[in-house]
Amino acid sequence: MIRHLAAIASTVGLAVLQAGSPPTQQATSGRSLVEHETGMAVRQPGPHEGGGITTAFPFFAKAAPDFKMAFRKRILHKGSAIGYHRQTFDEVYYIISGTGDYTLNGMTQSVGPGTAMLTRRGDSHGLRPTGDGDLVIIIAYSTQGS
Repeated sequence: MIRHLAAIASTVGLAVLQAGSPPTQQATSGRSLVEHETGMAVRQPGPHEGGGITTAFPFFAKAAPDFKMAFRKRILHKGSAIGYHRQTFDEVYYIISGTGDYTLNGMTQSVGPGTAMLTRRGDSHGLRPTGDGDLVIIIAYSTQGS
């Protein structure tokens, strides 16, 4: 899993801490940051009226207000979902663990670990966990124009 996160992070130019790293935030070079998810979890309803309860980890949202993208981990707990909605900007979901049903423009398919889903502006999509466990995803998108 760390390898998958590191690959995603390197794609967007971020540093990832290894498991067991201290829950600190520190400058690594100029305005660059390293954050650990410890202490940042936020319980929220399923986005886009998806229902249920999710847990979000909004990396860099507070510490880098001029950062022009969203990068977050979201845990979809049993009974929750990201509601089906029309996308107004390009967005990527990447599944870390668990299984789910991903609906894109009315067509549903099963998805699981290692699956990346790009939803383009103007398309509609939603995601819900299947099975008994949580569905853990990374979400990334540009906040410019969103």
